[in-house]
Amino acid sequence: MKPPIKVMLVEDHAGYREVITRALANAKQIELISQFGTAEFALRELMDCAPNQTPDIVLLDLNLPGTSGFEAIPWFRKYTPEAKIIIITQSDKEADVLSAISLGASGYLLKSSTANQIKDSIQIVHEGGASLDPRVAKYIINILQKHKPADTSDKLLSNRELEILILIGDGKVKKEIADQLDIGVSTVAYHIKNIYEKLEVTNAPAAVSKGFKRGLI
Repeated sequence: MKPPIKVMLVEDHAGYREVITRALANAKQIELISQFGTAEFALRELMDCAPNQTPDIVLLDLNLPGTSGFEAIPWFRKYTPEAKIIIITQSDKEADVLSAISLGASGYLLKSSTANQIKDSIQIVHEGGASLDPRVAKYIINILQKHKPADTSDKLLSNRELEILILIGDGKVKKEIADQLDIGVSTVAYHIKNIYEKLEVTNAPAAVSKGFKRGLI
């Protein structure tokens, strides 16, 4: 059996920390190992903890007292470079979305996300993917659609890969894509791997961005 995905939560609102705690309490293969009300306390813990106690995923709020989530992202990447960061916030502001992603966040969820969406996002990001709230994904696509594609290369991806890339851009996770296309989740994962390799990217936002820039979508 694989070891559980270790999660650190950085959230100043005690009530929402309890919501996350309950959401992850019975999650298979996910363990909430620590939670903090400020980024400063979380980073101090990372500086002192043993390598085997570092998190795999950091769930990070943006609006924190003291050091903000934006300011903390580079420090988390420094002190725990193997960990992936998922923003979980109330903010759906365009600038916040783009800033968090550009700083290195692998996921962006709104606090209206369900427990299942949070757990799915943790799994997706841990496996090397990226997870965006559907409203966030649609915003990014709208931004990209305003830019004229740099070139057209419609033979780069297969028709199935193009279908999947479009659905990724719509914010759908692997299971949703599999259900919509009536194929297996493992098949979706295989196509996504090929998409990333062909587009020379490492995550979903980058794949969608390059897809538009190259005129594939």
